[in-house]
Amino acid sequence: MSISVEVDPTFSGLNQTRVQNIINTVFEKEGYIADTVDLVFGNDKLLNDLKKEFFKKDQLTDVIAFRLNDYEEKTVEGEIYISIPRAQENANSYNEPFAKEIGRLIIHGSLHLLNFDDQTSVEKANMTRKEDEYLKICNWENLNSE
Repeated sequence: MSISVEVDPTFSGLNQTRVQNIINTVFEKEGYIADTVDLVFGNDKLLNDLKKEFFKKDQLTDVIAFRLNDYEEKTVEGEIYISIPRAQENANSYNEPFAKEIGRLIIHGSLHLLNFDDQTSVEKANMTRKEDEYLKICNWENLNSE
């Protein structure tokens, strides 16, 4: 079982153990195990390039997740990419703490790896409900402290 966390060197201060704990909590509560999950915190260019290459859309985004093995499997292999600048902008826009927004994006990406989607209004509402549920039980408050 391996969850790796990479942070663009221009950003710092994310507690990797707490990040890993959030992913593990979501997976365990949903009945999955993180086999190999890589979480990358990067900049807008990284996520925009991924969005263009894999989704054929030229737009900024806050989180992208790729499941690398079959969704039927209970052990998960995947990647989650989070844009630190988008997270900061979201936090400012919604008047939320930055750490809470990072926590929400980690949860959101984790749910995508578990085959949750947010294309329709019903799916979005379900994901938001799940995000809120996990934010209550995960330790997001100290995500941005080493």
